[in-house]
Amino acid sequence: MSHPKFARRQKGVVLLISLIVLVAMTMAGVALMRSVDTATVVAGNVAFKEAAVQVADRGTQEAVRWLVANSAGATLQATNETSGYFSNRPVVEPDWFEESAWTDAISVAGGVPDASGNRVRYLIHRMCTQPDTAYNAENAGVSNECAMYFAPTTSGTGGSMSVGAPQFVGKPQLYYRVTTRVDGPRNTVSVIQTSVLVQV
Repeated sequence: MSHPKFARRQKGVVLLISLIVLVAMTMAGVALMRSVDTATVVAGNVAFKEAAVQVADRGTQEAVRWLVANSAGATLQATNETSGYFSNRPVVEPDWFEESAWTDAISVAGGVPDASGNRVRYLIHRMCTQPDTAYNAENAGVSNECAMYFAPTTSGTGGSMSVGAPQFVGKPQLYYRVTTRVDGPRNTVSVIQTSVLVQV
């Protein structure tokens, strides 16, 4: 004796399970597509970020050329905001990703973006505590403290450890910090800081 009602029930249960599996597979496929899309976007953003870091070198090189061209005399003792130059380091370090920190920046190529859509700007800070003061002078009775390096002299080598013996000290060089910002495609922002030594 056969039971036709029982056989029909089984077909209905299989259909229900098949629909649940189909919905689960569809959801898994959608999730996979979204993760692939996200990975592609992230990879693209990383590529733009790396390109912006490489482009920042243009701003740094232009700033170094300006420093070398103005290193003679007392030019670098005074702040020159129109050239993006400050004769002291900031008292409070700004958030370099904020646009307000770049009001006095110099734009490379007149602010025109390059072929990839990157716009480069830079600022220069002399690593001294006092503005508009020589590296070895005082400002209102406060000594100017600067980050310095004394290059070895080429005139002589050696020295003496005895008390009172002359010391061979090289010419002083001051540290300058060049901060370069690149605004690129897809709202990419990269900020690079470079320390540069320039002879006094």
